Amino acid sequence: MANIIEITDFEAPELDVFTRLTENQLLNRHEPEKGIFIAESPKVIERALAAGCRPAAFLAEKGRVRGETWEIVERFPELPVFTAEFEVLSKMTGYNLTRGMLCAMYRPAPKTIEEVAQGARRLAILENVVNPTNVGAIFRSAAALNIDAVILTPDCSNPLYRRAIRVSMGTVFQIPWAFVDKELSWPEEGIKKLKSLGFRTAALALSDDSVSIDDPKLMSEEKLALILGTEGDGLAKATIADCDYTVRIPMSHGVDSLNVAAASAVAFWQLGRKK
Repeated sequence: MANIIEITDFEAPELDVFTRLTENQLLNRHEPEKGIFIAESPKVIERALAAGCRPAAFLAEKGRVRGETWEIVERFPELPVFTAEFEVLSKMTGYNLTRGMLCAMYRPAPKTIEEVAQGARRLAILENVVNPTNVGAIFRSAAALNIDAVILTPDCSNPLYRRAIRVSMGTVFQIPWAFVDKELSWPEEGIKKLKSLGFRTAALALSDDSVSIDDPKLMSEEKLALILGTEGDGLAKATIADCDYTVRIPMSHGVDSLNVAAASAVAFWQLGRKK
């Protein structure tokens, strides 16, 4: 039997996780083992559960709690399911709940580069991509277009930020990912690590000495890490210099570049194809 609790005290501390804590507070850098993330919509919550994430509490629209959300909450009778009418929840959270449901979940233990790269053929490396919308969109493209894992430099937006999860449609739980260890300098030691794991590295950048994204030699690489840079400035010069390839997407109509999320989709489609 689900533990349904109708909200009567909107200031109750149990609701802080859904309504008042910032992303950094949810992340809990001082005690990462106590970190929380918020998954929105039954589909995304199901993907998180399938990946082994543990739920802590639910927040559901009253009219939906016995609808499509019921199959989820009845699996966890010991957990609170806070409910209220649509208008109340919209006022509390500041936006409409996606398909009427949120779930606070414990953050999984972080993975290492070695763990996510094991058995991989294609990696996406994100360098200082700070917009969570872009991170989420890149993950969605990675999942759809044969990228095996994603590695992020320390200054990237966290894939478990609420907006990144939402934009990714939960694919952040389907694609293995890891942050570059802060003790590992980027790009020097980070790229050396990738090469030690057998990956050739390809920097997506605007450069006169670049090769086209459909270059036969590039496409034939057995193990390839595609490196994408921050919004606006792109990849650092040192990163480009350390890579085996500099790759450019051919453009038309005088357009010189694409948004990093759009560029990732093109690159993944071309270079993620299975032999």
